[in-house]
Amino acid sequence: MTGNVGCVETVIVGARGSRLAQIMVNELIDHLGACPVVEFKARSVMTDGDRDRKTPIRNLGGGAGGVFTTQLEQELLAGRVDIAVHSLKDLPTAPPDGLVLAVTPPRADPLDALCGSTLADLRAGARVGTGSARRIAQLTALRPDVEVVPIRGNVPGRLARIKSGLDAVILAASGLRRLGLADAITELLDPSLFPPSPAQGALAVQVRAGDRELLEMLNAFGDPDADAAVRAERALLAELHGGCSVPVGALATRRDGVLSLSAQVTSLDGRERVADTLTVTGTDPEAAGAMLAAMLRERGADAILDAIRQPTFR
Repeated sequence: MTGNVGCVETVIVGARGSRLAQIMVNELIDHLGACPVVEFKARSVMTDGDRDRKTPIRNLGGGAGGVFTTQLEQELLAGRVDIAVHSLKDLPTAPPDGLVLAVTPPRADPLDALCGSTLADLRAGARVGTGSARRIAQLTALRPDVEVVPIRGNVPGRLARIKSGLDAVILAASGLRRLGLADAITELLDPSLFPPSPAQGALAVQVRAGDRELLEMLNAFGDPDADAAVRAERALLAELHGGCSVPVGALATRRDGVLSLSAQVTSLDGRERVADTLTVTGTDPEAAGAMLAAMLRERGADAILDAIRQPTFR
C-alpha cells in the first residue's frame, strides 16, 4: 500500500483515463464497500491504445496484446499504483513476473450488442462499424452481404457514427450499460453464433504478488463462479496462442459446480468456422479451457489461426 493518512491506509487504484475506465474503478470501489482502514484514490494512466486511436489494434499491440494494459502494469510494478484495474479481455493471458490477479469481481453482461439495427434487418450492403478482428470475422460469416467499416475510439464516439454514415455498430454490452447507454442496444447478439471475446464484461484487478494482505482483502470480494468462467475462457485463448487481435470467441458459465464453456474460431473472411462446447463437473477451469482448445484444434482451428498470422494479414 502506498501510504497512510493517520491510521488509514491509502490505496492508489490505477486505470486508463477514459470515462469508461474510471466508471470501472468506481464500480470496484463501490463493490468493496466502505472500509474504515482503507482509503481508495483513483489515478489515471495513459496507455498506447489511448494515444493512438486510429491504428488497428492488431497493428498496435501485436498478437500478444497489452496495448491498453502495459503502462498500467509498469506503474504497478514501480509502486506508483497499488491496484491496476483493466478490462480483463484486454489483458494478455501471460502475466508479467511479480503481478497477480485477484479473484474476479461479479461480471457484467459479457455479450456483444448491435446498435442501430438488428442483424436480420440489416439491408444488403449495410455499413457496420467495428474495429475488432473477431467481430469482423463473425459478422462476415453471418452476413457476408454487409460492408464492415473499421472504427476505433471511445464508446460514445463509435456510437455516434450511426448518425454519420453507418447503419450500425457492434459494441460490448457491458460498456454501454456502464456508461448508461443501454437504450442504444438494438439487439444482443446470440452467443451461440457470435461468442464474445474471452473475459468480456469482467474486471481484471491486478496487484503485486508480494502485497498479500491487499490481495486477500480483494479476493474476499470476488465472485468464484465468474472467476472460474473467465479463467476457463482465458486458458482456452492461451492454449490457442491467441490474443485480442485474433478471432477467437468464448463464453463460459459456472453454476452449482458445473462449468459450461463454448468457443468459436473464425477465419477473417468468415468462410471457415470451428466451434464446440464442453460441460464438466469438478474440473479446474484452466483444464477445461485446455480440453476445449484441443477439441477445436482437432476440428481445424490451428489452420485458421496459422493463416491469420501470415504476413499478408498484418
